[in-house]
Amino acid sequence: MANYRKVSVEDGARVELHDKLNLTGAEVSINAMPAGASVPFVHAHKQNEEIYGILEGKGKVIIDDESVEIKAGDWLRVAPVAKRQFFAAPDCGIKYICIQVKENSLEGFSMTDGVM
Repeated sequence: MANYRKVSVEDGARVELHDKLNLTGAEVSINAMPAGASVPFVHAHKQNEEIYGILEGKGKVIIDDESVEIKAGDWLRVAPVAKRQFFAAPDCGIKYICIQVKENSLEGFSMTDGVM
């Protein structure tokens, strides 16, 4: 059995990689919305923080009633309990990646977890 899994995904409104990659420590999704569209619900989480990377376009996210403008190149970390909803700009679509992980679960990274 190989120690990796590679998949190719096609563009779509939302692609979840959990099942496709057999992820065991994170959920990753790629999301795209056309100009003027929005996620049709407000949500929060019980345990998982979300890290959002804006890949293309622009828009805004409402986090706990605060409007935050977002554009390609921006990254956000949102606490589990924060209520959030994403919107594409009226004149421009948006594409972003969302990485969901359990808050405070990181025990090591790069130099502290790597083995030479």
